[in-house]
Amino acid sequence: MKVLLVNGSPRKNGNTDRALEECAAVLGQEGIETEIIWIGAQAIRGCTACGACSRNGDCRCIFDDDIVNPLIRKAAEADGYIFGSPVYYAGLNGSLKSLMDRMFYAGGAVMRQKPAAGIACARRAGATITADEINKFFQINGMPVVSSTYWNIVHGRGAGEVEGDGEGLQTMRNLARSMAWLLKCIQAGAQAGIAAPELERGTMTNMVRGDLIDGAN
Repeated sequence: MKVLLVNGSPRKNGNTDRALEECAAVLGQEGIETEIIWIGAQAIRGCTACGACSRNGDCRCIFDDDIVNPLIRKAAEADGYIFGSPVYYAGLNGSLKSLMDRMFYAGGAVMRQKPAAGIACARRAGATITADEINKFFQINGMPVVSSTYWNIVHGRGAGEVEGDGEGLQTMRNLARSMAWLLKCIQAGAQAGIAAPELERGTMTNMVRGDLIDGAN
């Protein structure tokens, strides 16, 4: 089994990475393979809602000049995911948001029903909002959201400051243990013949209808 950890910070070896490393170490102790991917400091274009990814049928974004498609391919080989982001204006890093928009639109099928968690690193506030924002990608994709013993957040600004957040690092370790436990439960269930649920798809209801707004308030 393998967990893919995604570092959404522009700083490769900053506090967000340190939190992911804490998770990876415990997952390794639990016999789970890990890989941490840094998305880099270069701009990642946002989704243009062109719809090409839904038509090409191969879980690939039409824009093929950045990390999104390679990361979708790596995601297809993983059994679980942890996405980490620094906190800016009480929300996740813009590059990570652009990446996840395109990654889930184009490649959501390869991650569906696999466990995942979002973690956030902040100097002070906005971390719970950011972690929740990440988790919403998983919730809409039928993915079990993995929890810990506190919100999945750590605190620190300058490089290395997260080392002073003992509870935050403890939360990361417990998150990793919960992830390993859930992966092993899913594996045991599959071996016992318990398959993932069949999900209904295809029904979409628009909340605003043209016949209700033509000529009326």
